[in-house]
Amino acid sequence: MADELILIVEDDADIQELLEYNLIRAGCRVECADTGEQGLTAAREYEPDLMVLDLMLPGLSGSEVCRRLKSDPATADLPIIILTAKGEEEDIVAGFEAGADDYVTKPFSPRVFMARVEVALRRRRGSAAQEDGVLSVFDIVVHPGRHEARVGEQIIDLTHSEFGILHFLASRPGWVFTRSQIVRAVHGDDYPVTGRSVDVQVAALRKKLGTAGQHIETVRGVGYKLGD
Repeated sequence: MADELILIVEDDADIQELLEYNLIRAGCRVECADTGEQGLTAAREYEPDLMVLDLMLPGLSGSEVCRRLKSDPATADLPIIILTAKGEEEDIVAGFEAGADDYVTKPFSPRVFMARVEVALRRRRGSAAQEDGVLSVFDIVVHPGRHEARVGEQIIDLTHSEFGILHFLASRPGWVFTRSQIVRAVHGDDYPVTGRSVDVQVAALRKKLGTAGQHIETVRGVGYKLGD
């Protein structure tokens, strides 16, 4: 994790110090913010490689910070790891709904936390390294310019929605997306598609991909991801 910039948005000074110590020890640069408003400003000013975000912040909540950053094209690709004491299933789902890329609950193991940071940064590096927008995950290749999907050498005939779902999942291998996030990415806001419709489309996509369809995994209570 050499020289990558991590932004910590956390109002607990002890936790902030613990995170900063471990990240600097791993070779990262670190900036800190104590409130949601400061976090928004710092994200736009410093352009970090990753944000660690508490949910319960003074003023603007962490969920709102996450939503605003993910809805802004300039910061939409910023990986956000939520770090919070709110660990109920509905809290976790709400965090992913807001656009978080990962969710860690307090109390936490610093070693596990650092492993999650490394995974998020590795995914970001992989995304940045993709050429011409062509995505390759396992034996699945997605070419958005040609609107073409292949498994090995075989071209897979997909509908517009199925291709959009596959492209969205393949753009962040291993990241978990909620059904609502998938709908927004494929169709935009306010599109009248239910979560059940997404399930049906994913089932059809898996069938068309054949054995490669097994790489689209269901994450119970949250949504879907494409492998790791």
